[in-house]
Amino acid sequence: MTKWLLATGLLMPLYSAQATQDPEAVYNRVCGACHSGQLPTAPRKGDQEAWAPRLAQGMETLVQHVTQGFKAMPPRGLCMDCSAEDYRAIIHWMSE
Repeated sequence: MTKWLLATGLLMPLYSAQATQDPEAVYNRVCGACHSGQLPTAPRKGDQEAWAPRLAQGMETLVQHVTQGFKAMPPRGLCMDCSAEDYRAIIHWMSE
């Protein structure tokens, strides 16, 4: 029993560090409203030229911008059930 609890304790942080939501589903539900072209300042999915200067700022800065809001980006990107890990996954998915 002790070994099982120890293993669970060691693996739990690894599990929780992963995104809990599918990036494409979140994009379709929330992000696409602005990032599919309706808001000219929002980089479109797959537009590597638009994403390059943003990615150069670092992922933590981008996650902070989404979480706190930045320019036209509303706080939390209007995804109230997204975690920081979800935001990282969505940014990565959108910028590919």
